[in-house]
Amino acid sequence: MKKWMNGLSRLGLFPKLFLVMVISIILVSVLILWTTIHMSTNLFTETFSITNSKVLSQIKTNFESFNDAIAAVSNNVSQSGAIRGYLSEGEGDSLTMAKSYYNMRESMDRIQSITESYEVGITISGINGRTYSTDRSHLKMSVEELKELPITIEAVDTPNRLIFDDYRTDTDVGTQQMISATKALTDRTQSRIYGTLYVTMRENVFRQFYSSFTSRGNDVVILNEGGEIVSSNREEWIGTKQLDLLSYARQMSMKSSNGINAKVMEQDSVVLSEYLPFYRFYIINVVDKDLAMGQLLDMKTIALICAAIVAGALVLVFLITNQITKSLRRLVKQMSNITKSDLDNYIPVSGSYESRQLGHAYNYMLDELHDYVDQLVLTQREQRNAELAALQSQINPHFLYNTLASVKVLVQQGNKDRAAETINALIALLQNTISDVSETVMVEQEVENLKNYVFINHVRYGGRIKAAFYVAPDCNHYHVPKLVIQPFIENAFFHAFNRKETGTIHVLVSRAGESLICEIMDNGDGIEGFSMGESLPNPKNNRQLFSGIGIRNVHDRIELLYGAPYGVTIMSTPGEGTRVTVTLPLITS
Repeated sequence: MKKWMNGLSRLGLFPKLFLVMVISIILVSVLILWTTIHMSTNLFTETFSITNSKVLSQIKTNFESFNDAIAAVSNNVSQSGAIRGYLSEGEGDSLTMAKSYYNMRESMDRIQSITESYEVGITISGINGRTYSTDRSHLKMSVEELKELPITIEAVDTPNRLIFDDYRTDTDVGTQQMISATKALTDRTQSRIYGTLYVTMRENVFRQFYSSFTSRGNDVVILNEGGEIVSSNREEWIGTKQLDLLSYARQMSMKSSNGINAKVMEQDSVVLSEYLPFYRFYIINVVDKDLAMGQLLDMKTIALICAAIVAGALVLVFLITNQITKSLRRLVKQMSNITKSDLDNYIPVSGSYESRQLGHAYNYMLDELHDYVDQLVLTQREQRNAELAALQSQINPHFLYNTLASVKVLVQQGNKDRAAETINALIALLQNTISDVSETVMVEQEVENLKNYVFINHVRYGGRIKAAFYVAPDCNHYHVPKLVIQPFIENAFFHAFNRKETGTIHVLVSRAGESLICEIMDNGDGIEGFSMGESLPNPKNNRQLFSGIGIRNVHDRIELLYGAPYGVTIMSTPGEGTRVTVTLPLITS
């Protein structure tokens, strides 16, 4: 998150304004769309619940009409003496039996006309083992098998009730779900059961009572009291147990609810229910909210319209924001092109009132800054030259005392040649030091002065620290400021070999592009914290033993004379040594 915030903080004014507007427009659009859909969904749920409650009432009426027809069939069968005789009388001669069958058949044909508008099969079974069916494909069972059916047993136990249930039977086209209405046939005069009536209907025919009220996403389920789906326009649901649906149906039956929101078959749905007490079935209407809302609201079209509105708003915002910030961005771009060393890059004044005012103010600031920097540079240069001149004129007395003492010892020892060489080296050093500090000398002459300094140190302290000089032939004629290398030689002599007794100092002068590179390397003790090539430290005490010019002064002097690209850097590894790099411009005179 912090990374994202840092990235946003680095954006310009126009991207920030545009980003804020984009986010605002999208959020407002999404919020309005969500609110509209949410309100539409609630309105749809309420309206659909009321409408489908009426639909369920109509379906219930259809089932009641079918129940009335079955009740009429049951009453007519119970009151038919021909049917009672056929199911209860014993065996007789063939004529009597044929007459009994004929009379029963006439009664059954008359009774069947009651249900001619329904595709049902009527089957009767008697205690004498006789059976008759108007459609044998509905119940392919023997008398004994019929007696063992649960619906037969329940009908016998409650002879005054018409029992509805479902079962499966094998047909020529496979196993089919069947709906059955069963009633025990009772002889009231003798208070005995003489047979059983079965009115059967295929599930796909039973489905016609409600199929005209279903549609995609608007399904009807007939659920028995055990939670099993006995009929539905969704054939894959038939035969499955849905205890959650049963719970919802019972809940609505007890509270007379218009509908509840529930999850059915992994779908968000609106569930409505009606109970059919004579069937002992629940009519359940399951409405898939997603599909129904998809039919009510064309989400794709709505999304496209919203996207078009958002896109149009974004284009308009982009054009307006871009126009407002254009002059300011131009001003910022022009200001950003100004480097530290170029104070004459004035910007043209144009654009809006605010941008013009900023342009005038910026140009005026450049004028003032230019005058101030010129004066400051001049003052610092004069001050630096004065300091260097003062330091140069103050030769360290300890250096002179120790050098002259060394010459005295050489004279006393009779080593006049060595003493003369030492005096000549000292004279050369003094001449180079006392002359004008602003002068430059050729590399060849500066190296000669360094050799004189090393020679004097060898006389004073011995030769335990060696010095080697390597100068590229094409670099001898270039000029360098006086005393830019000597302080580092001196620093290496007296600070680089405190732990090590012996070592070597290498001085290399070479050319790299348009720069003169002077490197002073030693294999001494090294310095902590300078492993990556750092600029010079600022020690509390950087006083030198010879000229008094500190190594920090060397860096500041170079930077003041030639600019920031030039100066001094140090790379050092503790225990291995130090490498000082002095970068100068190529000066030929």
